[in-house]
Amino acid sequence: MLRKSVSEIIGTFALVFCGTGAIVIDNVTKGGVSHAGVAITFGLIVMAMIYGLGDISGAHLNPAVSIAFALAGRLPMKMLGVYILSEITGAFLASFTLRLLFPTDEFLGATLPAGSAGQSFVLELLLTFFLMLVVISVATGPKEQGLFAGIAIGSVILLEAMFAGPICGASMNPARSLAPAVVSGHLENLWVYLTAPVIGAALAIPTWKFLNAKK
Repeated sequence: MLRKSVSEIIGTFALVFCGTGAIVIDNVTKGGVSHAGVAITFGLIVMAMIYGLGDISGAHLNPAVSIAFALAGRLPMKMLGVYILSEITGAFLASFTLRLLFPTDEFLGATLPAGSAGQSFVLELLLTFFLMLVVISVATGPKEQGLFAGIAIGSVILLEAMFAGPICGASMNPARSLAPAVVSGHLENLWVYLTAPVIGAALAIPTWKFLNAKK
C-alpha cells in the first residue's frame, strides 16, 4: 500500500508541477510556452507517468479516475481513500513548489471559467467522461492494448486541453484544480472542477459496461 501511495504522490506531483508549471512559465515569459505547448505538456507528462508508474499504482493521478475505477470494481474500496489522499498530497506539494519558484504569479495555473460556470461544468463533465471511457478501455484490455495505454490516454488529454482549455481549463482532475486554487487563493468556481470531473468519470463506467456487455 505504501508503494502505491508514494507512486500516486510522485505521479500527481509531476502532473501538476509540469502541467500548471507550463501555464505559469507561459505567463512569466509572456507566451513563451503557448497554449499548444501547455496542452502538449499535460499530455506528455501523463503519458510519461503512466509508463513510469503504471505497473506500481496504475498511475491514476486523478481522484475522479480513482473513484471511477472503484465503481468499476478495478480498485478496492478500502484503497480509494489512500489513492485520493495521495493524489491531493502530490498536487499540493507541486503547487507549493511552484509558489516558491514563482512567488509573483497570481494564479499558479488555477482553472477558471472563461465564460459561465455552467458552461465550464458541462465541458468538464463531458471531457472527463470521454477521458474515462478511454482510460477504462485501455486499462482492462489485452496486454498488447495496454502497451499503448500511455499514448492513448496522453493523446486524449492533449486533444481535450487543446480545444477546450481556453474556455474551461480542461482540468478533468479535482486534485489538479484544488491545489493551485487553494495555494493561490483563487477559490472562485472551484466547485465546478471538484464535481464535474467526478460525475463525468462515474457516468463513463455504466456506459462502458453497457457497450461491452456480452449478448
